[in-house]
Amino acid sequence: MSEQQKILVVDDSASNRQLLGELLQADYTVLLAKNGEQALLRAREQLPDLILLDVMMPEMDGYEVLQLLKADPDTAPIGVIFITGLDTPDDEERGLLMGASDYIAKPFHPAVVKARVSVHMQVARQRRMLETLANIDALTELPNRRQLDAVLAAECSRAGRTGNPLSVAILDVDYFKLYNDYYGHAMGDRVLQTIASVLNGKMKRPSDLAARYGGEEFVLIMPDTLLEGALEVANKLCSAIAALQIPHEKSRDYACVTVSIGVASGTVNVPPTAESLLQVADARLYRAKAAGRNRALAT
Repeated sequence: MSEQQKILVVDDSASNRQLLGELLQADYTVLLAKNGEQALLRAREQLPDLILLDVMMPEMDGYEVLQLLKADPDTAPIGVIFITGLDTPDDEERGLLMGASDYIAKPFHPAVVKARVSVHMQVARQRRMLETLANIDALTELPNRRQLDAVLAAECSRAGRTGNPLSVAILDVDYFKLYNDYYGHAMGDRVLQTIASVLNGKMKRPSDLAARYGGEEFVLIMPDTLLEGALEVANKLCSAIAALQIPHEKSRDYACVTVSIGVASGTVNVPPTAESLLQVADARLYRAKAAGRNRALAT
């Protein structure tokens, strides 16, 4: 079952908030805010699919709230419908030019509100589907390089702020070119899909990420994980993939498909960067291959 869409209702009138909340709560998760400051906070924390925003509010009016929402990359894509008594063409033009998706005039008709919200929620659903597809590798259904880069940058920033450990591993399928040449690319694709399935099964924490890096390489991001813990995870992955006993007659070391993994970790004294972590993990990956493959190394 898909997660219920969220809508944020912003109005300084308690009766209007209650009325809109009761009108929409059967179909959506409804969040409420009574002023602009609350609206910005909840929008950033909850990332709703749509915001119903009153224009005339004390301290911070709807135009200012909209401007701040559009200035934040996280909240900029969220659709905003103004609900207001200001219904002149100039008022409507101003809001639309600032980025509002639609206008609903007060006093509003419940059926009109529900119909317009439904249309914009459908747009939000389609946008999120496109965003998801843009971040997913089509073959393995793991996050792709684009998503990997974004998540790793965010986790490096967080680790730098908090001082918490962050570990990264690069996994490479041993002798994959020889496998492809001998068994064919269709079978090679199946191997990559199988390995992706193992990674999904073993990387169980919500904060962990396994992504396709390119070709036969995968990257594992393990926040709040020391080097020793990340190495333990990597060794378990090596064992789990070798245990599948996928035949590989052209492997020069083993008779089945194996992987090699290099592991790196940031420290409190040396805040991690995406570039430094990947460089160190890549160097250790090649040491793992030189040491005989089918293993993980963290030194």
